[in-house]
Amino acid sequence: MSYEQDERDYQAPHMVTLVDPYVFETLQSVKGKEVVIETVRGSIRGKVKDVKVDHVVIQAKDSAFFVRLQQIVWIMPD
Repeated sequence: MSYEQDERDYQAPHMVTLVDPYVFETLQSVKGKEVVIETVRGSIRGKVKDVKVDHVVIQAKDSAFFVRLQQIVWIMPD
């Protein structure tokens, strides 16, 4: 491997995230349903619109919230 190849690999962004499979699967099981999610910054009440390995999309009235799974403390069906 050449020096140029090493430098290109170093400059390329890499995503590193911790995945909590239990939180992810719990959110998958309530997709399309109303929930209350407690985060480290407060709670959000709304419908689970989408679930990804690093975040969830909550539709609350006219606003969409993108919440990182790492920030979720608990989830409760509403």
